Amino acid sequence: MLAGISGASAHVEATPDKTAANSYALLSFAIPHGCEHSGTTKMTITLPAELNDAQPTANPNWTAAKVTEQLPEPKRLADGSSITKRTSQIVYTAKAPLNPELRDVLVLSVKLPDTPGKTLYFPTLQDCEQGQTKWTDIPQEGQDEESLKSPAPSVTVTEAVAGADGHGAATDAHGAEHAGSVAGAAQAAAANDGGGQLRSWAALVAGVGGLGLGGLALARSRKPAPAGVPADGPARPE
Repeated sequence: MLAGISGASAHVEATPDKTAANSYALLSFAIPHGCEHSGTTKMTITLPAELNDAQPTANPNWTAAKVTEQLPEPKRLADGSSITKRTSQIVYTAKAPLNPELRDVLVLSVKLPDTPGKTLYFPTLQDCEQGQTKWTDIPQEGQDEESLKSPAPSVTVTEAVAGADGHGAATDAHGAEHAGSVAGAAQAAAANDGGGQLRSWAALVAGVGGLGLGGLALARSRKPAPAGVPADGPARPE
């Protein structure tokens, strides 16, 4: 059992921060070791045909470059536009060989396709100072991925989240700023300073209410006295 765990942890794997269809995701590719104890010098990640592009995240230990390919025929996108080229690979080159005793993580930003249940494979070539390892094995239908010697990193797309467009987190974070009511503004203020501005709003409302009550009382005090009754009140008996 321990040997199985060790072998599984040695694979290059892709870990997504989200998997919902049609969403933007960050895929983290872990480099757990070198090639037979030789330092890693380059990682070439091949994108599946379902993806048109990927944005590599800067890593101070590596340089990153995109490799594009010409499509055999124009590909029509969901927005009605067409493309004739796509990004087929992302190549990370180490500024210095990665010590086989250390690990690193390379991150790509991608837009997942609208294909729930689809597993995307990212065949990856790991070049080292001496030798290379091909993480390119893709299971055949019905084959257990765990049985593969050098499985390609993979991500399985799940059902889309209702109302999400890939940027939902940013929208939610700023939603309070667009509140169109006093209550909404007060809640936003409370969220920003822990309740101090909310108390200010409450004080302002109370102050306005106090002024209104004071004005009403003053108006009542100036109401004309009934006929025969002095303005300073009924006459006292002698």
